[in-house]
Amino acid sequence: MLKPADIDAYDAAFTGETRKKLEEIRAIINKAAPKATEVISYGMPAFKQHGVLVYYAGYKNHIGFYPTGSGIEAFKDELIGYKWSKGAVQFSLDQPLPKALITQMVEFRMEEDGKNWKGKKKKLAAIIN
Repeated sequence: MLKPADIDAYDAAFTGETRKKLEEIRAIINKAAPKATEVISYGMPAFKQHGVLVYYAGYKNHIGFYPTGSGIEAFKDELIGYKWSKGAVQFSLDQPLPKALITQMVEFRMEEDGKNWKGKKKKLAAIIN
């Protein structure tokens, strides 16, 4: 797939259950992070606050959700029953998306991103002053 222009174009490249789940995860993320900006990063839909909060991607049999390594680490006990790795979790197309878990992970990443941004601002202020 060529790099899509936006998330609408990304989702439109899929059909059936994959597309349905892509639209659903997008809505969950938008609800959890209403001020986040939707972007395409690394060819995938991503949501950005100061930095990228989360990514997701469609596949033949699952939706990949990428809340970064810290997002996975913080919720690894809740990920039992899902296939996951250091920075990703797979949600099977034949199962409902775990809306509450996705919401919690997005909220965690928003808080983490905010703290990281404040730290960067302090460092910049120290350099300037």
